Amino acid sequence: MLLAASALKNYAVEAQDGTMGTVKDLLFDDRTWQIRWLVIDTGGWLSERKVLVHPSTIGPIDYGRRTVQVALTKLRVQDSPSLSTDLPVSRQHEADLYSHYDWSPVWGGALYGPEIAGASFGPPRFFGNKELYDDLGLGNHGDSGDPHLRSIAEIDGYHVHATDGDIGHVDNLMIDDGNWGIRYLVLNTSNWWAGKQVLMSPYAVTDISWSQEKVYLDVTRARVQSSPTWDPAAIVSEIYEKRLHSHYGWSGYGW
Repeated sequence: MLLAASALKNYAVEAQDGTMGTVKDLLFDDRTWQIRWLVIDTGGWLSERKVLVHPSTIGPIDYGRRTVQVALTKLRVQDSPSLSTDLPVSRQHEADLYSHYDWSPVWGGALYGPEIAGASFGPPRFFGNKELYDDLGLGNHGDSGDPHLRSIAEIDGYHVHATDGDIGHVDNLMIDDGNWGIRYLVLNTSNWWAGKQVLMSPYAVTDISWSQEKVYLDVTRARVQSSPTWDPAAIVSEIYEKRLHSHYGWSGYGW
């Protein structure tokens, strides 16, 4: 099932032995468009300590109760490597997390880009909720950060450029809750094409300028305007996805 990334914010996170906090953000790799970490605020349980949880631990999501289940115990989380509040997430910290939980750093594989086996894992650069990331220790630390690890809060609002002009801005991301890959960018085209939102696959993204806050696509404005109409209030069906991918000439997802 596809879900809007923004909808997960503040979902309660249920460990195997009780509530452990709430979802505060998602971190993704911009080479593979794969969610790499969930940022969890543990609230009063661990004195508002923030922890990173790997998507391979995520179980059923209850959209009615707004809860996410994880295959972890609170004790395991409590004993996990501490995340400093005055330093970025270091490569060593991520390595310690993988070791502590016996997680794989390449879980999920590469969806759109090259395989990333053997890639280094380092601190992300953030441009979203500064208070949250300063508290978490994930601030912008220049070249010490992994330029491929990004927050979903960062890309929100980025301007989007087709091959022949601007078409709007990023309004959200749609995530496959089965493999935690980012399936689509939700684009708001209201400044160009009034009242419209469209889905755009990462297949169409040719470049992202993080410094200029711009996303570049390999499609024309006319191609976007003639794409199958998307109803944001409806569930994204396989039938619709096939029509959308056929329109743009994108590969499918096992179809």
